[in-house]
Amino acid sequence: MLENFVTSLSGYLLEVSGGSTMLVVFYAGIFVALMTSLGSLVAIFARNLPEWSVDVSLSFAAGVMIVASFTSLILPAIESTGTFTPAGVGIALGVLMIYAIDNLVPHEHLVKGYEGPSELRERIRVVWLIVLAVIIHNLPEGLAVGTSIVYDIPTGLVTAIAIGIQDFPEGTVVSLPLAVLQKKRLQPIAMGVLSGVAEMVMALLGAVFFSTFHGLLPYGLGMAGGAMLYVTVKEMIPEIYKKEENETLITLGFFIGFYVMLFLDSMLG
Repeated sequence: MLENFVTSLSGYLLEVSGGSTMLVVFYAGIFVALMTSLGSLVAIFARNLPEWSVDVSLSFAAGVMIVASFTSLILPAIESTGTFTPAGVGIALGVLMIYAIDNLVPHEHLVKGYEGPSELRERIRVVWLIVLAVIIHNLPEGLAVGTSIVYDIPTGLVTAIAIGIQDFPEGTVVSLPLAVLQKKRLQPIAMGVLSGVAEMVMALLGAVFFSTFHGLLPYGLGMAGGAMLYVTVKEMIPEIYKKEENETLITLGFFIGFYVMLFLDSMLG
């Protein structure tokens, strides 16, 4: 059923876009940005949500990203060339890219605290530090959507659907802490929308680059996969478990996300 839906959706989007893969990426980018924006609206009801909801949302996103890294990016990179080398190089590049951003761009994690150049900490408000942290997390997701669609539109659309699903709680993760900290509603929602737009822009940039330099696509798939793995393993999982609270709920959230992405991918395959 899902396979027929995605195939029909692919054909429809290609027809509407006049056969342009870039327009398909644009539509997919709008979808993930919209899901993030809708999730950020949860800030309106911030006072009625339990504290553990942020960690469970992050764990769900981590489960989706772990599976998507392999099924939509790394394995297709290996299959497209019949060798591990391009995928392996791409993974290393993705890890190095996010590592560099992580250390050069100042940002504030909800649990771990500040990361980045110490001299910049006092110059940037905490709100923007948290938003920058989430944008850094969203860059690999946007890259994943753009590169996977360039590789194969049905596979890319499944990736976009899964990432869009987990972008809803991620939008909440952006807006909810800011709403609690600031006792405001409009600005946290705007920050969530901004993070979604950043993801869409990254999807378009990745698609443009790897459409132009198509021979580098296996490296790009590996790079997106490596970047997502780095963010998940180094940033998200330590963040959600550091408080050592609600561990059962957090682990359950992870496996729900894991199964959702695995189910979507297996239905298409």
